[in-house]
Amino acid sequence: MNEVLAVFKDRDLRKRILTIIGFLAVFRVLAAIPIPAVDPNRLRGVLDNNAFFGLLNIFSGGALDNISIIMLGVGPYITGSIIMQLLTMIFPSLKEMYQEEGETGRRKFNQYSRLITVPLAFLQGYALLTLLIRQQIVPPLGAFDYFLNVLIVAAGSILLMWLGEIISEYSVGNGISLLIFAGIVAGIPASAGQLIFQYNSSLLPTIIAFLVIAPLVVAGVVLITEAERPIPVSYAKRVRGMKMYGGISTYLPIRVNQAGVIPIIFAISILLFPSMIGNFLAVSSTPWVARLGSMLANFTNNMWLYGSMYFLLVFLFTYFYTAITFDPDAISSNLQKQGGFIPGIRPGPSTAEYLSKLITRITLVGALFLGFIAVLPFIMQIATGVQTLTIGGTALLIVVSVVLETIKQIRAQLTLREYE
Repeated sequence: MNEVLAVFKDRDLRKRILTIIGFLAVFRVLAAIPIPAVDPNRLRGVLDNNAFFGLLNIFSGGALDNISIIMLGVGPYITGSIIMQLLTMIFPSLKEMYQEEGETGRRKFNQYSRLITVPLAFLQGYALLTLLIRQQIVPPLGAFDYFLNVLIVAAGSILLMWLGEIISEYSVGNGISLLIFAGIVAGIPASAGQLIFQYNSSLLPTIIAFLVIAPLVVAGVVLITEAERPIPVSYAKRVRGMKMYGGISTYLPIRVNQAGVIPIIFAISILLFPSMIGNFLAVSSTPWVARLGSMLANFTNNMWLYGSMYFLLVFLFTYFYTAITFDPDAISSNLQKQGGFIPGIRPGPSTAEYLSKLITRITLVGALFLGFIAVLPFIMQIATGVQTLTIGGTALLIVVSVVLETIKQIRAQLTLREYE
């Protein structure tokens, strides 16, 4: 409570927060502006019954609900960032830029991600619009109208990327994450209203169980997201001139969930391909191609198969992304250069081997946790039979991560002002 009062007492911080709220309000206004000739009732039916469009709607921040001018959301930017992360494994110069050149290197890296976003926005805009036309959500368009709508949705996605970057500059949370967060939170009243509309006395035990389980799941997500294993590090004493340096002990924090929400995004990107390809093939005039397309399009509707593949991919991608972002050899080399060592472990290759074994064991917990949270909505739907009573999944991880990161940045700003 004292921190909340301190935030609103500080004029500069209050101005930053209110400005960000204003930007988020602009985002929600843009999400309500549809492209021409849309059947919203048909769209809502597809969103409710198709996991493919439901997942796309999450990453558009809810903008796909109205086939709005920003219906792509920040999807192209996220795809561009994933491509750049994968390229670091192919090109060592990119990895060096991202990990060793500090803030300047990361700015260059992010600039490349933004440049990749532009062609991806046009490509994804064309693909999604074609898919919506084939689903008869959007009526057939002429060549000029087609080009104009692709241009509009691509420009909308690029505008959101710019808006996210502007929000990030205010140092009160990550802009892209806040935009997705705003879209997820904006959908809560509609889900609550749907549940009230469907309510009957037979649902009361289910609702009570949900109200008991939901806080426990959120608490578990917070606990695992914040959990870390501290590795003790000591620095040898060094004498330079008349002064002595080092001789202190600290620790190296290794997070249980080192990869964050990225493995889930990777897994979704892979799992969406069969449905996207299937929707294109389903309208083929060749019978066997149409049947194959229908099978692929219905892949996301088979909860058992889809859930199993989802869990497996999240598990594997957690190890994959951790291997990209956590380099035991580089950490061991940096410790050795600075005169640091882990007590009981020789500096150099022995330290790298120790860190590698440790991160493998810790990542197992993080990977199982992410996989379980990813498939938890399917478990809840099967157990309750009510689609609106779901807890877990990508949306929950994003909301928890964004809230925790925003709180940390606000506290950092308060600490800075108290120091000044």
